[in-house]
Amino acid sequence: MTAEEFIKLRDFIYRKTGIYFEEHKKYYVESRIESRIKATGHDNFRSYFAWLRFDVTGQELQELINILTVNETYFFREYYQLKCFAEEILPELLEKKSKEKQQKIRVWSAGCSTGEEPYTLAIIMEEMLEDVERVTWEVHATDINTEVIEKAEIGLYSKRSVRLVPEEYKMRYFIRRGEFYEIIPELRKKVKFYQLNLMDAAAMRRMMDFDVIFCRNVLIYFDDASRRQVALYFYEALTEGGYIFLGHSESMSRITPIFKLRRFKNAFVYQK
Repeated sequence: MTAEEFIKLRDFIYRKTGIYFEEHKKYYVESRIESRIKATGHDNFRSYFAWLRFDVTGQELQELINILTVNETYFFREYYQLKCFAEEILPELLEKKSKEKQQKIRVWSAGCSTGEEPYTLAIIMEEMLEDVERVTWEVHATDINTEVIEKAEIGLYSKRSVRLVPEEYKMRYFIRRGEFYEIIPELRKKVKFYQLNLMDAAAMRRMMDFDVIFCRNVLIYFDDASRRQVALYFYEALTEGGYIFLGHSESMSRITPIFKLRRFKNAFVYQK
């Protein structure tokens, strides 16, 4: 792939998804696109790209996005943020919900990958809200990658993925399957997985009334303009006073001033 071809592909992907690959990512992109060129029966990038641009079904673009957006994750990642969610955010939400007719807490894991984050959030909700009367909860989990969504719905994980899960939680929420751990069906049913492009305006406008959004280490793949647009979608998706968690190296204040920064004991959180 020439530098010019890389830029053409990079810009095409950016227009469709908001995901932006810097020049130093050329080898990463090139090494993965070769498999799609071969799989689709094309002889070179030029032929493949022409076909990709005019594929009205969008199926090949999805296949390409799938191989470009696979990220390793694990349960209970960035524990200090989860501790803040469990011990500081949830009590605030419970106090707020006690004054409302609709006593449901809705959490969204945006960029959920293979499901470790949303299942972690579900475990925390199950533990923290088990004895709270009348309050119900749900976790929504989205990703642009359809392959990781399929794996997440199966809910089968390696020892490496569950290495930070407390032993009592492993016993309560997982079933041992040889070298793997499977999420129990009761918990799996409480997490709703679906494919979502964060730059799809129509789809994002349907994401409404969330109390908390986790979007950790996702916006780093976007450029400034796309980050601002996604941040605005998140703002609209949150309930009044809702919270958003970003990755430890990300800063919402460098993207947009519409959120206020809250300094909790365990973490910094942005609030509507």
